[in-house]
Order: sequence, then C-alpha cells, then structure tokens
Amino acid sequence: MRRDLFTPDHEAFRDLAREFIDKEVVRQYPDWEKQGQMPREVFRRLGELGLLGTAIPEEYGGMGVRDYRYNVVLQEEAQRALVTLSTVRTQLDVILPYFLEYADAAQRQRWFPGLADGTLLTAVAMTEPGTGSDLAGIRTTAVRDGEDYVLNGAKTFITGGLLADLVVVVARTATDPDNRRAGLTLLVVEDGMPGFERGRVLDKMGCKVQDTVELSFTDVRVPVANRLGEEGAAFGYLGHNLPQERMTVAVGSVAQARAALHATIDYVKERKAFGTPVASFQNTKFELAAISAEVEAAQTMVDRAVRDLVDGELSGADAARVKLFATETQARVVDRCLQLFGGYGYMMEYPIARLYTDARVARIYAGTSEVMKVIIAKDLGL
Repeated sequence: MRRDLFTPDHEAFRDLAREFIDKEVVRQYPDWEKQGQMPREVFRRLGELGLLGTAIPEEYGGMGVRDYRYNVVLQEEAQRALVTLSTVRTQLDVILPYFLEYADAAQRQRWFPGLADGTLLTAVAMTEPGTGSDLAGIRTTAVRDGEDYVLNGAKTFITGGLLADLVVVVARTATDPDNRRAGLTLLVVEDGMPGFERGRVLDKMGCKVQDTVELSFTDVRVPVANRLGEEGAAFGYLGHNLPQERMTVAVGSVAQARAALHATIDYVKERKAFGTPVASFQNTKFELAAISAEVEAAQTMVDRAVRDLVDGELSGADAARVKLFATETQARVVDRCLQLFGGYGYMMEYPIARLYTDARVARIYAGTSEVMKVIIAKDLGL
C-alpha cells in the first residue's frame, strides 16, 4: 500500500543507510553473529556518515533534527537486508532521548560529540534479577555522600552492556512507603569506575548480534555531575519515553514481518515439491496473500502512530495498542512463513530461522503483551 509518512529528506537518508548496510554490514553479518556483537568500528562508521546524530544539536556534530522518522528509516533498511544493527536501535530510540531531554550544558559538552560520531556507546540499566516490568520495585540504591552517590546493586538483561562507555542506571535514592514510584534517579556510570563490573554475557535464543549482559555495582562512586535530571524524578522520565520505546519495537516487528514475507516469496518460487514450484500451490498463494494483508494492516497502524509520535500526540495507551498488535502480528507472520520453508526453515543457515528466534522477544521487552493489555484495559475504563 502507498505510504505517505516520509519526505524527500527521509528518502535521501534511506538511500545512504541502504548503501551502507548493503556494502558494510550484510557480508560481515554472519561473523558478527558468531562473535555475539557488532564491532565498535561499525558504530564509528555509522557516526561518520551522520546516521547516528540526526537528533543531536548541530554544535555537537549532529543534524539537530528531532524527527523519529529517521530512526524508522534506519531500522527498516536493516530489516530489509535481513540484518540488524546490533544495539543502534536501543541507543537511538531508547537511551538518547534521556540525554537529549535531561542532560545539562556541561553533560552535553562531555557526551554529545561522542554520541553523534559513534565513539561513545550506551546502555540503560533498569531490569533487576527480581524486577522486570515493575520498575517501582527497583532495589539498586544510590546514597548521597558529598558530591557523589554511592551506588550498589545488580542489573540483568542489559542490552549493549558489554561495550557501553556510558550506562544510564536507574537507582533508588529515597524510599516512600506511600508511593513506590517516588525516589528513583538516573545516574550515568562510566566505563572504568571502580566497583562497576560486567558479569556474564547471556546466551539468548535470538538477537545474537546484540549483546546482553549482567552488571553489578559495588560501592561505585558516581559524581552528582553524572546525574541526569532531578533526583527522585526518574519514574516520570521513564514513563515519558515509553511511547517511543514501544514504538521502536512495533516498527521493528512490522519491518521484520515484511522481510520474512519477501524472503518467503523468493524461496517458494525457487523451491520445488513433487516437481512443481512451491509457489504454484494454492495453499502457498493463499497463505502469502493473507500474510501480506496482515503486514499492510500492521504497517498502516504503525505509520499512523509514528506520525502521532512525531507530532507529540501519541498516548501511552495507543503506543501499547500498536506494540501489542505489531508484535503479535510479527509472531504469526514469521511462524507461517517458516512453515512454507519446510525443514529448511528450521536450519539457522536460512534467515527465516533467525527471524523466528529474534521475533520471540518482541512480545516481552519494553513491556510484555500482558502489560500492554493492562494499559489498554485501563484506557477503556476497565
């Protein structure tokens, strides 16, 4: 279906992203999967081309354009090529907004140039071993001691934590028995701070190029100058960015579903069964026709929500609706596409197998499907 979401500037950005991905990512991608990460020099190359700094002010090396559609384009082009750009999506869509919104002038001078040119990598540490979607239950503590906070605690499932130079840690600086959401603060822990340790690199089902680690903090002295925003205000900050965080999952889910559809169309045209191309069977045609309709429906929903996000009008409930629908659609689409590959679909040498394993986490991170339903139900007055 025709899309009217993008301008000529976005399409020029798409051409640049496509050229980079086709030339500098696709061929090396299998090696990165084996290594469990994308090399740092690739982040720097993305920065050199201006693909990381669209939202960062010009005085720090960026474009100074706060337009989420550039992030959408970058993600769509990666999925089109049947690859991912490791933790780039997390850095641009989830973490960078906290720096853009809450960094003071001194912090901008320190960190923004490196964020724009790809020399500073980031992670955000929210989830704890006993705390997932319930951020109000965070137990990591930060106690003020003069011009420092003394940070203690552990985090898990931290995307990009292995290579991160800056880790935005959500820590409890105060406890209010009447308001569990109060007293949370964002602290930026820098690589090399004494007491900051990276633990296991977790062996995931999918998303192999995106490292996920455990982090621990033992009496880490974090300067007050590394606090993002006001003390005790983090829960509100996290909630403010949740619509975009959930949209990035939805955008990726639809882009991956579309990639699965096209990969399957190509495969069934070549693959023969009983001496006949699999594409000639009525079941194949009907399945792919139905899948195409689902993908287009999800795309239309996502595009409308992206426009609302850019206009500052996307509600938390609508973001939940879009994430729920897009990720559940992705799951159905990729599963049905894999079925058309037959036994070869179960082999990791075929991209459809990776798309299948990568897809499963979309219904979990940035809020599970069940949490999305709770949010939507509340919006319905239930």
